[in-house]
Amino acid sequence: MHPIQHAASRPDHPAVIMAGSGETITFGEMDARSNQFAHLLRARGLAANDAFAVLLENRIDFYTLIWGSQRAGTMLVPISTRLTAPEIAYILEDSEAKLLITSTAFQDVLGDIRKAAPDVEVLVMDSGDDEDFAAALGAQPTDPIEDQTAGMVMLYSSGTTGRPKGIRPKPPEDPDPQAVNPLMGLATMGAGMPADGSMVYLSPAPLYHAAPIGWSSTAHRLGGTVVMMEKFDPESALAAIEKYKVTDSQWVPTHFVRFLKLDPEAREKYDLSTHQRALHAAAPCPVPIKQAMIEWWGPIVNEYYAGSEGIGMTLVKSEQWLTHPGTVGIPIHGKLHICGPDGEEVPAGQDGLIYFENDILPTYHKDPAKTAEAMHPKGWMTLGDIGHVDEDGFLYLTDRKSHMIISGGVNIYPQEIENLLVSHDKVMDAAVIGAPDSDLGEKVVAVVQPTDMALVESDGGASLEQELRDYLAPQLARIKMPKLFDFRPDLPREANGKLYKRELRDEYAAKATEGAA
Repeated sequence: MHPIQHAASRPDHPAVIMAGSGETITFGEMDARSNQFAHLLRARGLAANDAFAVLLENRIDFYTLIWGSQRAGTMLVPISTRLTAPEIAYILEDSEAKLLITSTAFQDVLGDIRKAAPDVEVLVMDSGDDEDFAAALGAQPTDPIEDQTAGMVMLYSSGTTGRPKGIRPKPPEDPDPQAVNPLMGLATMGAGMPADGSMVYLSPAPLYHAAPIGWSSTAHRLGGTVVMMEKFDPESALAAIEKYKVTDSQWVPTHFVRFLKLDPEAREKYDLSTHQRALHAAAPCPVPIKQAMIEWWGPIVNEYYAGSEGIGMTLVKSEQWLTHPGTVGIPIHGKLHICGPDGEEVPAGQDGLIYFENDILPTYHKDPAKTAEAMHPKGWMTLGDIGHVDEDGFLYLTDRKSHMIISGGVNIYPQEIENLLVSHDKVMDAAVIGAPDSDLGEKVVAVVQPTDMALVESDGGASLEQELRDYLAPQLARIKMPKLFDFRPDLPREANGKLYKRELRDEYAAKATEGAA
């Protein structure tokens, strides 16, 4: 199955609907535009395996680029809209992109991007000038190019622990654009998504991330309609489920927290009866949060653990999770290995570095050292997460290896503390980091976003801090109790749930340096 086939059999069936505006593109229209874009890529000198970059907000045209690239055999490089001009220019150079497609929404950084990457051709959506994307696309024919071949997507790591790194996938074994995609099997047999074209898939996150681009493309391959939110808002998401009769969706734990912080009236206002499968991933979900979501939505909340690298995947359905609270599931793609510092596998129940064994593994683009660092001597690969399996083979995540705090010689994993904090009814979000400390090496710092900053305005947060300390004390060892609470109106978090802890750590490291000077 493929959008090409759906365009032939059901050309008028909606392929994409923008949740807010209602703007729609049918499979027939998407097929014609993707053909035009494949011609446009060839006209601009891009052959198979050449890269082009995309810096776009969530908009319907994104799918023209995705499916056009899948015909032209090119490497699509999605760029986070959160990045600065120098960071974007770095990705353009590192990926060897020959073309950048963006929109007028990014005019504030486009000038600096041009200066930093003068050799990269640019097309701009809505520009109305010589670089206008719609004009360039409209000049191309709607029939297929002669040398159609499957394209690829090269995702860049979010840069939460350093400079973004390109994850270069292995070329597809079958170059036919209509060849079966491995994710289709995981979607249908693992997640239970329907293959009869009845799916209505809600995509609430930015399309430049791995999960939204991967799962929504899979929905298209299965003949489903993608309802894409321009930007996530919890009540708007519930309204979209009701309005468009959504059957399937994909979330991150941060979305769940936002849902549960809604007033009960707003939560109960919408008809969610069509909603049959709700996938979530990207970060460990606090047990109380997930329990509350299953109680609300029913046993449709299914979780998976994977990464942009595509080296493996686990899956757990609600019924399994309720008997193994906190698990992220059992492997459905790749074989799990949990290894200690010496590289030897550890027994069930013991934390270690999580590796996946797989026949096809990616590399980090132009970074053999990072690739080697992620590899086990036996050829397995890790995403850098710490966790353990239980006696039944279910995997549990402890935290990212890079997030570990060493305070007074004790290893502390922030995720445990963060999960407790966000379950408090006055906390919207929380990040726990290690900050330099002359006595302990590192001290535990909790950076907290209250549900309302008015909670901390009267006394600088002293009352809320004490309330949180009292809340944590019975559940947390003293060594893990934050030494400092820092209250802020928001945290540097990506819309896909990834927290930019590096920014917070760098900030506190700079403060420590200034204090010592």
